[in-house]
Amino acid sequence: MAVNVVPTVIYSSMLGVTLFALLECLSKPRQRQTAYLIALFSLLLVHILGELHIYSGFYQYAPSLAGLQFPIRMLLGPALYFYAFATMSPDKALPRKAYALAMLGPVLIVLIMLPFLFGSTPEEKLALADPSTRDPALWKIAVTTCVVSMLAFILFTGAYLVATLRLHARHRRQLLDRFASIEDRSMDWFRVVLLLWGAAWLLFAIEYMVGFLGYRWFGSGIVLPTIEAVILLVFAHLAINQPVLTDSDKGKETDKDKESAAPSRLPSLKAERMQQIAQTLNQVMAKDKLYMESDLSLKKLSETISVSENHISETLSQFLDTNFFQFVNEYRVDAAKQLVKGSDMQVSAIAYEVGFNSKSTFNAAFKKSVGETPTAYRRQQTH
Repeated sequence: MAVNVVPTVIYSSMLGVTLFALLECLSKPRQRQTAYLIALFSLLLVHILGELHIYSGFYQYAPSLAGLQFPIRMLLGPALYFYAFATMSPDKALPRKAYALAMLGPVLIVLIMLPFLFGSTPEEKLALADPSTRDPALWKIAVTTCVVSMLAFILFTGAYLVATLRLHARHRRQLLDRFASIEDRSMDWFRVVLLLWGAAWLLFAIEYMVGFLGYRWFGSGIVLPTIEAVILLVFAHLAINQPVLTDSDKGKETDKDKESAAPSRLPSLKAERMQQIAQTLNQVMAKDKLYMESDLSLKKLSETISVSENHISETLSQFLDTNFFQFVNEYRVDAAKQLVKGSDMQVSAIAYEVGFNSKSTFNAAFKKSVGETPTAYRRQQTH
């Protein structure tokens, strides 16, 4: 039995990681987020077993199983979207049509594979592995099936990845409108992993197609599985340890949020009223230094100045051309500038002193506002 050792070892390690992740998820309290994560890891398990079936040489004993993971693999994109929805969306449940739409992918692949699945015997399928024994007509069907299936995978999965990225962007945008610190809520790691996984799956599909067409390169079956294994390990660690976000952490979308997406939305408040609110906001920040509270939220600010959250949000976006996150952090940066120039405090200590929750967020906000890092700014002031 021909065993491709390196990819077999890689996918075997991925199998172990996925099984461990599943056990960890099963030990957690039942939450929507955890349930969809279990489903995602289960699908990844099928995908990995399908690759092991080929690379380990086991296909010689069960050729009829070759390719059966293709329909299941089409559910990876929807599963990622469903996990993101359960984790970040304030909506309680997905509509039933979302599940029906997700099943279109596997159904499409089954229809594409019908001629290959039922048009040949297991012996004929096994003979395809050797150029000297393969049936040219059946090989043509197999190549066509593979190429069309992979193209469908790219388009279908790509559409779900785009939808997932948009969902994450909306989640982050809503957080910026409601919180002055979003590090623990924004799940920025998920966006990075999603982009990496999307790129890896795209290259995987392309390599699969060109491999079926007879083209190989020195990294075939090694480089991409290694990248995929690293991404899986990172995702499993971060997803398992991701705290469950509350409805407020998800930035529940209000009617104002929905209206703000309209290109020609008119302000509901008069300019004079927004000016009054803006003056109140600036006063409470400058005089009471409310920005120094690291857990400051739109709700807390609303209660402090007795103005509704919607009216504050509208004033910030329509009158001051900013959002809650930027508004508060501008005050924090201004306070930090004074401490950087006029004190010997360490930069990291200054970040927490003025209300930031992390040094990285502080550095990014400071550089965006001032044009250079706090350390460079201090160095410039002392010369």
